[in-house]
Amino acid sequence: MDIARPDLLMKRKRRLAAYIAATLVVLAVGVVVVLRLKPAAPTVDRSTIWPDTVKRGPMIRQVRGSTGTLVPREDKLRLIPAETEATVTRILVLPGAHVEPSTVIMDLAYPQLDQEAMNASLALKAAESDYHNTQIKLQSDLMTQKAGAATVSADFSQAKLQAQTDKALYDLGVISGLTYKSSASKADELTTRNKIEDDRLAMNEKVIVSQLAVEQTKVDQARALYQLKQQQLAALHVTAGISGVLVDLPHQVGEHVAPGITLAKVVQPDQLKASLKIAETQARDIQIGQPASIDTHNGVIPGRVQRIDPAVQNGTVTVDVELTGPLPQGARPDLSVDGTIDLERMTDVLYVGRPALGNENSTLSLFKIDADGKGATRVPVKVGRASVNSIQVIEGLKEGDTVILSDMSRWDNVDRISLE
Repeated sequence: MDIARPDLLMKRKRRLAAYIAATLVVLAVGVVVVLRLKPAAPTVDRSTIWPDTVKRGPMIRQVRGSTGTLVPREDKLRLIPAETEATVTRILVLPGAHVEPSTVIMDLAYPQLDQEAMNASLALKAAESDYHNTQIKLQSDLMTQKAGAATVSADFSQAKLQAQTDKALYDLGVISGLTYKSSASKADELTTRNKIEDDRLAMNEKVIVSQLAVEQTKVDQARALYQLKQQQLAALHVTAGISGVLVDLPHQVGEHVAPGITLAKVVQPDQLKASLKIAETQARDIQIGQPASIDTHNGVIPGRVQRIDPAVQNGTVTVDVELTGPLPQGARPDLSVDGTIDLERMTDVLYVGRPALGNENSTLSLFKIDADGKGATRVPVKVGRASVNSIQVIEGLKEGDTVILSDMSRWDNVDRISLE
């Protein structure tokens, strides 16, 4: 017969409870350890990154104009406008041809202008005839007045002499006082008349000058109109005006053009400048006279900043660069070019290549490659002034450190990567 042992049953229960408690403790510790473990560093293909080494030495600050064109200098460009409305009747030269100042590019026709020119010629002749007729009439009147003045002057001289003689006779008692007073009175009267005639003659001469000036104004006006019509007639034969190349001819035979419309464009292809578009955030340090380099994709031309547009358009500032070197073969107006402008030369600075996502005077987060080259750790880097391809390092790196400059935004959530 079996004997019940309740004490053994109790021991087994206690032992099972201890096992369960130990298992739970082990599981809890394991969970804590697992939670505290950091995720493994992601692996990045070394061929996909762009590293650079921090250096110390001179650094040239530059800005780049990636969108620019070669344009003619203002003094070497001629836009030929239509001086009157007309119809294109003949085109003699096509774009791309070399032209001289007297080369006729096209002929225009405007029949009404011929009639206007003839009317202007007749009006000029009529004005000149009126001038000459007025001049002759005024000269004739002046001669008549001069003759009258001469008669009065002669009478005045005679009366004056008679009065002097009568005074001497009166003093001798030969003639009476009444006779002397009569001759003296006549001399006084002729003195006044002679002065009046002299004043009238002087006034008349001024009137002649004034009237002839009026008639001359009419002649000048008619002549100016005649010359204008002759100029417009000559302009119907459109000439180049300067030596160069015809680059634009926007009209066809039979097309009617209005006054002021550009008929043709002539430039001197060896006299060009570069017009660069610089981002407004980079244009603040550009100054007149700073050196520049213009890349035509067939050669690099040195130059200097000539003009800075005061206005901002579409986030860019237009900067004109005067070219100081010879143009490479194939350079022509409207050719697309790139350009860099040297802002300043910094002598002894710590610098590195400019990161893909890096602005000057800021703090960047870059991956610094380990000495063994197997990994990289994120470090904060304070940077200063920037150039096109480099940026000044102020804090966070030292000479000889290697950092990753390419876009690492996909790894923003990690502080370390492995390189393979």
